[in-house]
Amino acid sequence: MATIPQSYDEKEQKRIQDMENYLEEMSGNDRYFEILGSLSLRLQKRVSSILKTIEFSDRSTNKDLLAAINHFQLMDGDVSHTPPMSFLTEDEQTAIFQNDNFKVSLYKAVLFFHVADGIKSGEVIFEATYKYKGIFDYLIDETTWKKHRDELLRAAGMSEFNDVSMVFDNLRSKLSRKYIDVNARLASEENTYLQVGEKGKLKLRTPRVDNDEFGFIGDTLMQSGYIPIQNILADVNQVCDFKSCFTHYSNKHKKMKPSIEVLLAGILGKGCNLGLDKIANISKGISEDILKNTVTWFFELKNIQAANNKIVSYIDKLSLANAYRHDSSRMHTSSDGQKYYVAVDSLNSAYSFKYFGSDKGSTVYTFIDERQALFYSTVISASEREAAYVLDGIANNDVIKSDVHSTDSHGYTESIFGAAHFMGTAFAPRIKGITSQTIYDFDTKKSHTLKGHKIKPSRAIKQKLIKNNWEDILRFMVTIKLKKASASQLFTRLSSYAKHISLYKALKEFGRILKSHFILTYFDDVELRQRIEKQLNRVELSNKLAKAIFFANNQELQEGLKEEQDLTAACKMLIQNAVVLWNYLYLSEYLANIQDEEEQSEAAQSILNGSVLTWRHINLHGEYDFTQKAANDANFDLDKILALSVSK
Repeated sequence: MATIPQSYDEKEQKRIQDMENYLEEMSGNDRYFEILGSLSLRLQKRVSSILKTIEFSDRSTNKDLLAAINHFQLMDGDVSHTPPMSFLTEDEQTAIFQNDNFKVSLYKAVLFFHVADGIKSGEVIFEATYKYKGIFDYLIDETTWKKHRDELLRAAGMSEFNDVSMVFDNLRSKLSRKYIDVNARLASEENTYLQVGEKGKLKLRTPRVDNDEFGFIGDTLMQSGYIPIQNILADVNQVCDFKSCFTHYSNKHKKMKPSIEVLLAGILGKGCNLGLDKIANISKGISEDILKNTVTWFFELKNIQAANNKIVSYIDKLSLANAYRHDSSRMHTSSDGQKYYVAVDSLNSAYSFKYFGSDKGSTVYTFIDERQALFYSTVISASEREAAYVLDGIANNDVIKSDVHSTDSHGYTESIFGAAHFMGTAFAPRIKGITSQTIYDFDTKKSHTLKGHKIKPSRAIKQKLIKNNWEDILRFMVTIKLKKASASQLFTRLSSYAKHISLYKALKEFGRILKSHFILTYFDDVELRQRIEKQLNRVELSNKLAKAIFFANNQELQEGLKEEQDLTAACKMLIQNAVVLWNYLYLSEYLANIQDEEEQSEAAQSILNGSVLTWRHINLHGEYDFTQKAANDANFDLDKILALSVSK
């Protein structure tokens, strides 16, 4: 993917910011409304027929706007000179009525903008939609909730949150203890990495974790020479049989199975972005018609996800892979987004000058664990906030239980802190400018001042707000955990309600409790900071591997439909996981063949100081020869590999 030079990017960003500032300044004057009025006819041609057709619900909360919409529909778009005006701002009314002259075109344009904003914010609701339903329409209905509340909480594994007072008592105790401990260690200078500067500003330093052995893994893997990527996939299939996950789309033909050669060609055609036509033409042993037929009938997203799960499950069996874990009883995961241009028209793409200039693109959002196994991916519009999708990867995979999850600032919001807590996951993001973040407590700032604390909350938590909305918060989270609606859909919709709904405010306020506890822990635990950095480095390395694999067609997505984009991303992830597993198998066998225990331990430590997300030994390009089937003899001594025991 082409990168815009930094100097050019900064200059253009400043120019855009200046233009935005100018437009904001003039938004209240006549020139703004003059421009809006001049665009009205074009808007009317595109929007009027839609607005006439949509049936809006009486449950809409903005009754003034609903009255204007009903009038527009009743008059078939001919609003006359006395339409409803109460939904307009004072400036808008003044602009529409100038010198006792009613500007019909301007009125319609302003109405369209209000309707668009109303739909996004949930102030007006129409039934024939999923994306823009009212937030409570997604949740388990209130009657069912009241009747089966305790059963639903048990089914979702959330019985511990039944009593809000008990939840508060537990969190209050933990947060209070954390404030005391962090301030005590700061005062005694035990925490040498945290200091209080001028005007009480905190300064935090984290020593870098040096990994000097990144070359060791690459050099070791290169001992076998260059391995064609199709051989990597064939070897991995021989070990874990991911081919068995590819079942026919039709139940009538479930017993039909594609050949491994055609299956691998389809995975590479999609996952490397080559396309089916090209890989069929540059390969030996592949029929283009059979390849396309196989992809049509066997390449469902659930099949590819199941194949990925098989590979990840096998990685879990390997001692070398699990030696990368900091704590064998807890799994630390992370997620990050990677931008891709989209070469075709797509509703699942958006303009982003920073990444695409004047073009449009999408984000492939991927999840990875400590063992460097990728377990979930989804493709979203480049304009969407990544934070809404963090919980999707945690909730919607069948192979990884995420005990701790890290993201960068793009994946962080205060409400995600709260929601992750309900899901049994400790949210541990890398927050930009963390020392300037606002923190909270159940006690007041004054009480901390009296205790002599240097690190103290900005204000007390609004407990009443949370308690008054506790049932809605539980209903919201049970809906997610029981998979009645996706977390991304609910959070995307909820965030659009931010100014209007107490559920959003209450969940955000609850998240501030968890956020405050995390930040205090982050200040006091240098190893935690290093682990977060290390885990985020892993997802960044996986993005580099993804870029190497997705090399064809200028690394631009060739599909416009989200379903097709997700399929491509899943194939790419399968190839990445196959590379990771193959590397583990090779390195495990290498260690198992070292007879001297001390030498084996040193070699294992060199491997653990590096990353298996390496591909220098793999030939990703060139001619793909599928005429030779994989040998029946195993390429790895699995008995020796699985008997290997590796420790830090």
